[in-house]
Amino acid sequence: MLRALDWLTNLFPVWALLGGTLALFQPHWFVWFSGNLIVWGLAIIMLGMGITLSVDDFKRVLKMPKAIAAGFMAQYSIMPFLGWAIATALPLEKHMAVGLILVACCPGGTASNVVTFLAKADVPLSVLMTMCSTFAAVLLTPLLTKWLAGAIVPVDAVGLFLSTAQVVLLPLVLGLALHHFAPRFVTKVLPVAPLVSVAFITLIVASVIGQNAQPIRESGGVLLLGVFLLHACGFGLGYLFAKLFGYDRIVCRTISIEVGMQNSGLGVVLARTHFPGTLAPVPCAVSSVFHSVIGSLLAAWWRWRESIHEPQKPPISPNEPR
Repeated sequence: MLRALDWLTNLFPVWALLGGTLALFQPHWFVWFSGNLIVWGLAIIMLGMGITLSVDDFKRVLKMPKAIAAGFMAQYSIMPFLGWAIATALPLEKHMAVGLILVACCPGGTASNVVTFLAKADVPLSVLMTMCSTFAAVLLTPLLTKWLAGAIVPVDAVGLFLSTAQVVLLPLVLGLALHHFAPRFVTKVLPVAPLVSVAFITLIVASVIGQNAQPIRESGGVLLLGVFLLHACGFGLGYLFAKLFGYDRIVCRTISIEVGMQNSGLGVVLARTHFPGTLAPVPCAVSSVFHSVIGSLLAAWWRWRESIHEPQKPPISPNEPR
């Protein structure tokens, strides 16, 4: 049962791509998941992350501060700059440009932990970096979005801060409390929590794409190029950033994945709340599909590289003891 749940969870890129594609051509299948359902969906995703955390996780941050700090710096410097640069360079509709900047200013996504596992990178480090960037998002996502997107449209930094605190901080703190005060309950739900998160992320992505299917098809080329460049460059520059600090390939892969994959669900909720009736949520939804697919392809490549470099054990002679 557990192996089946893990297998279904690891297929997250397939579900995201399938959901996004179906929503583009059959939007009525997904548009029912809208309004407060999207907000509650993200809250459940954040709660699922929260119940995996413990005080020991925060203690481990103190044991590997340099690697976490490197990932944190890369997350909140490389991606916001890329989002602003790409949104400025491409002829995107102004609210699509704002949405691209907004998702670039979001923290690392929980799906990065799954992709890190698939890439045979450092999963505990990935979890800690996601945790740190998520808590910091309460302050940094509103400030960076205001700074970089404020010249395009008015941005309510205080409103963004309050919304981020509600949909990120409260569920995380509640999950952390459940981890300590209701351990039996957490033990029961923990095996299914990652798959539930995958399901809600897929629904959020498909819903937003379905609600904006026509605008996406009309401006698809430029929009898809912008989102692709954001994540492809994020993965690449994240790896180079870690390499400059002298980290080994495992840590470099981990930081690359953490930088390249954003919490697109948070971007969708913030865009819908603060730029209602616009196309701002669209790049955030498309982002989830792109970073999942690119990350999974990279993970497959790295796994293959590991397999061909692993030393082959010599065959055991029939006369040798087993």
